[in-house]
Amino acid sequence: MDPSPKSFPILSYVMSRLPSIVGRRSETPVEPDIEQPPIDDSRRRPHEVVELVERMPHLNNPELLAAMVAAVSDVSQTRSVLRTLGERPDHEAIDDARARIAEIDAALARDLEEIVRAPRPEEEDRLQWRTEQAEREKECRARAERERRAYKAVIQLDEMHEAYENLLKDAEEQLVKIYRSAEAGGDCAEGSRAPAVKEDEPANEEVIGILQEASGKCLERVDLSDRQLRYLPEEFGKLNGLVYLNLSNNQLEVIPDAIAGLKCLEEFRLSSNFLVSLPDSIGLLSNLKILDVSRNKLKALPDSISKCRSLVELDASYNELTYLPTNIGYELVNLEKLWIHLNKIRSLPTSVCEMRSLRLLDAHFNELRGLPYAVGKLTNLETLNLSSNFSDLQELPPTFGDLINLRELDLSNNQIHALPDTFGRLDKLIKLNLDQNPVVIPPMDIVNKGVEAVKEYMAKRWIDILLEEERKSMSQENTPRAGWLTRSTSWLNDKISGVSGSVAEYLGTGEKNRDPLLDQQL
Repeated sequence: MDPSPKSFPILSYVMSRLPSIVGRRSETPVEPDIEQPPIDDSRRRPHEVVELVERMPHLNNPELLAAMVAAVSDVSQTRSVLRTLGERPDHEAIDDARARIAEIDAALARDLEEIVRAPRPEEEDRLQWRTEQAEREKECRARAERERRAYKAVIQLDEMHEAYENLLKDAEEQLVKIYRSAEAGGDCAEGSRAPAVKEDEPANEEVIGILQEASGKCLERVDLSDRQLRYLPEEFGKLNGLVYLNLSNNQLEVIPDAIAGLKCLEEFRLSSNFLVSLPDSIGLLSNLKILDVSRNKLKALPDSISKCRSLVELDASYNELTYLPTNIGYELVNLEKLWIHLNKIRSLPTSVCEMRSLRLLDAHFNELRGLPYAVGKLTNLETLNLSSNFSDLQELPPTFGDLINLRELDLSNNQIHALPDTFGRLDKLIKLNLDQNPVVIPPMDIVNKGVEAVKEYMAKRWIDILLEEERKSMSQENTPRAGWLTRSTSWLNDKISGVSGSVAEYLGTGEKNRDPLLDQQL
């Protein structure tokens, strides 16, 4: 997670300019913001301070200013800790670490069972035997702990990131709440108070009417969008004939587990609510074909969503996702359209490459640092949007040229220097956007001529590469034939550094320096 306050546009502005106000009005030191360079107040233009006060006039209130200074300090300190922690492990690495720990624990359990079940030799003293067993058990546990250590460190690092990212979010929200509270004429400390707990609200009358109607007949379609619903009764799970359910544009924070009863549901729309998570029971909707959970506050999709094997369209855009479930691609083999743009996803799981039916993938405005190496397996992909991943996305894998049905590609606003050598094989590509990239290959004058010029340049470059490899191969074949051994030796010498001599040289040495085992292998 990038600890910049993307959710609060005014926060960056305040963080960069508040110290000058504090310097004039308060002796309280402000923790320097790690994302902002130190500012020399003597060189600061007076109109910047005036501009800040004009935009946020309540900063003239000393109490508000003191409260905001404390909040800014919390934000800065938390950001600093996050930077110190380094990169956060991706979700796939976490899942792998947990799996390896489980394997180590299982192996330990087997070893301990063998120790317990081992028969005591008749000549062995019982007390001595128990001592030896205890020692063997201790060694087994110590070995297992050593093996677990690296994997536990990965999980602990992820947990620390999670904890500090939550602290950062709370601190940033606190800063905004403090000022908004002052704007509303409340106490400056009001922003720090916990919100009042809301009591369960009664079900909407329209919802009750639908449930009553369903008791008499089998409903197939229900549209409750734009109803300001805050609560969905568990009884909704009893509408087992429902095929279409639209709950978009409401104020739902939770979806009940009872939705697992909607066995016939094919289209489920939940966009524009306040959902932070989805129930695990969603994986039981085996007939679900379209799921729209866009414009919510989802931190993650449940692993069980992979069990919705009938899914054709999944829209999880405009959320707060940082990863996709590790096995999502292995199960959702029928998925054709996937929208995950405007999230904070740092990497796609390798299983995505198994979504052979995928025709559209929109992952723009994330934090992607690349694509899985096997992305070329997505041979049905027609539209791919990877724009606005900014400094995170710098290259594409060599298999990119295997996307033979790709028609539209948006790579704008990234840091891509060179297109992959196989790019010229994208014969069906008709739309290409490379704006705002430091592209060197192909040259910008080629890029400016359009997609056909780029394809032609990259295809010619690829042919030149192949011809050069063929020329080298022919050159080797035309040299005096010393047999396959000499050619293999040349190849090995090119590929392996630090190996002194060659096999041919070895064969030319005297008998005393030769190794009998190596002679036998050769």
